[in-house]
Amino acid sequence: MKHIISILLLVTAIFVGAAQRPVNSPTAGSVDSRAAVASAGLPGIAALPPTADTTVWLMNIYPGVEPYQLEGHTALLVQIKNRPTRAYNFGVFDFDSPNFTWRFVSGQTDYMAVVWPYDALIEEYARDGRRAVAHRIDFDAAQKARLLHDLDSIVRPENRLYRYNYVKDNCATRPLAAIERATGDSIRLGLPPFAANSAQPLTFRNIMRYYHRNYPWYQFGIDLALGSGIDYPLNSREATFAPVEMDAMLPTAVVGCAKDSTAEGERLLSDCSIAVIDLPADYAVEPPTPWYLTPMAVFCALLLFTILLTIRDLRRRRTTRWFDAVFYGILGLAGCLLTFLIFVSSHEATSPNWLYLWLNPLCLLVPTLIWLKKCKKVLFCYQTLNFAVLLLLCALWPLLPQSANPAFLPIITSEIIRSGAYIYLNRKQ
Repeated sequence: MKHIISILLLVTAIFVGAAQRPVNSPTAGSVDSRAAVASAGLPGIAALPPTADTTVWLMNIYPGVEPYQLEGHTALLVQIKNRPTRAYNFGVFDFDSPNFTWRFVSGQTDYMAVVWPYDALIEEYARDGRRAVAHRIDFDAAQKARLLHDLDSIVRPENRLYRYNYVKDNCATRPLAAIERATGDSIRLGLPPFAANSAQPLTFRNIMRYYHRNYPWYQFGIDLALGSGIDYPLNSREATFAPVEMDAMLPTAVVGCAKDSTAEGERLLSDCSIAVIDLPADYAVEPPTPWYLTPMAVFCALLLFTILLTIRDLRRRRTTRWFDAVFYGILGLAGCLLTFLIFVSSHEATSPNWLYLWLNPLCLLVPTLIWLKKCKKVLFCYQTLNFAVLLLLCALWPLLPQSANPAFLPIITSEIIRSGAYIYLNRKQ
């Protein structure tokens, strides 16, 4: 698991690539959450009620401590009389598969559907201090048979691989699709809790921001790497990419509305929902990042330093070349990363990305040309164009279909200041 995070962090510099890994095989939680659970004893795991035949449960696991666990996870449970309960998990991959690293970072995210013993799975989540809620699906005998046949087929070696898509085809959307196939109808869901409790538009990005609120650097990376494809308005079904959102929508879910969207339909769930691990929803999540360590605070400090340095440069009538070389060098490397994500990677929603007007490999011209006297005119032309583009981007951003991270503003402002200062100091040369 740690290998996956390292790879993704490498690909996106500060973010786990364009497709985070929100699904998880059982792994250890954070030291703090595990220590807290250990000191109080393993939290009670509520037993599923005994079944006289076959019972199907949809279980949603709440956020964990790791960034890729922040939207939760989903599993289908099949409980058969006198047999161990099975858990069907749609979020597993093989780290040892050929060319795994390249395939993963380039967007060829082949995940697997597997079946595990339920007891082992739930004990791991309990040790991690993660809340888990199981909902009994109101299936008749024919629907149960169809689902079991479907699941058994899905987990066969020749069928279990699928191309994972973080927001449209993941560990939560696949179980829901399997339930729809078993019922022979679509599921109509109620209003997502985010839409009911937030004034922000219901988009993939805004839902992520809500669940990542204690992890601002993680969200900063997401906002850097993912473009406008995660900013369009969602319907309730699309919001189920986040299992915690889906968990709140299930109690009012109905089926039988495919032909008539105005029909009342039949309830998807029976009257039985159990908090299998009865802990607070955010029990395992890290506390908020101190304000002085957030991206906004760090980059405001950068902006202040840039202003002071630029004032000094204007007084000396000389550019501090080392600062521009380092500053634009970092921006250029970020631009190379965006180039890979936009033009090479097949990850969802990395293209189009309007940040490419700001962060692109052309920024690397500055750390190269700033040391060469013969290239002053070329650098002057670049800085003039860059200055105009940045001002235009800031002016038009409210009209663009992509939401920006607030911490981008002090970085862009710093670049505008440095570009403007270079133009002013070299205007007569």
